Amino acid sequence: MDRPKLFLFIGLAFILILIAVLVSPQLAGTIPLSTNRETLYQVSTIDALQQGVFDGVQPVGELKQHGDFGIGTFDALDGEMIVLGGIVYQAKADGHIYRVPDNLTTPFATVTYFENDFTIVTNESMNFSTFSTVMAGRLPTQNMVYAVRMHGTFPSMTVRAIPAQQKPYPTLSEAAANQSVFVYTNTTGWVAGCYIPVFFEGLNVVGYHLHFISDDRQTGGHILDFIVPEDTSVEYDITPDFTMILPTSGDFTRVDLSQDMSEELAGIEN
Repeated sequence: MDRPKLFLFIGLAFILILIAVLVSPQLAGTIPLSTNRETLYQVSTIDALQQGVFDGVQPVGELKQHGDFGIGTFDALDGEMIVLGGIVYQAKADGHIYRVPDNLTTPFATVTYFENDFTIVTNESMNFSTFSTVMAGRLPTQNMVYAVRMHGTFPSMTVRAIPAQQKPYPTLSEAAANQSVFVYTNTTGWVAGCYIPVFFEGLNVVGYHLHFISDDRQTGGHILDFIVPEDTSVEYDITPDFTMILPTSGDFTRVDLSQDMSEELAGIEN
């Protein structure tokens, strides 16, 4: 074998060895195939929840493998979920907050790894309705999914929590008729949630869907109304990818819709 061919053979052999070293751990399952942290990971759909599909389909321990921030609910629709700093909290209808064990399941949740992409500071005091309209108008585009986070002292915070339901399950609207509503004044804590584009209707709550938990981890729930003070920093994490699992006959099947929505939506105007 002449020298050029020998060098070529050695080079090809080196490349094959390198590929084997990099790929074999992935095939063996020792490292993840994807480390994408820009994904909104969702369990089920809001339409399924509205129709009374309340059975938990994924354990909280597995949910935490897909994000450290988010919101949702629990098996039998027992309270409201707040995921903050990788810890999952349950705001129950008794008005208390509980840390959730990994084996508790969820019928609906959205989580991501929160990494602040940009911040919008409020320029006036606003209730939920005004906040939703004004802050949506200040987004770079309303055609993206954003995780939303803010911390502050809120002059008024109205939250709800739905108690656990019994089978045969009612619809979400019927279950909400028995919800517990709590009103807090000058409460300090975190607002967590997401902003969802209108074309996600049926998959998730369109617009702002927000939950609250106080700094002392004593109060919280699904936000019905609030007063956000002027000069409050609202943090946004753009999540251009989307992955969802769907419940089927009490179990679930994974449906991976991951795609770079920023590319797909580039030509769509607000």
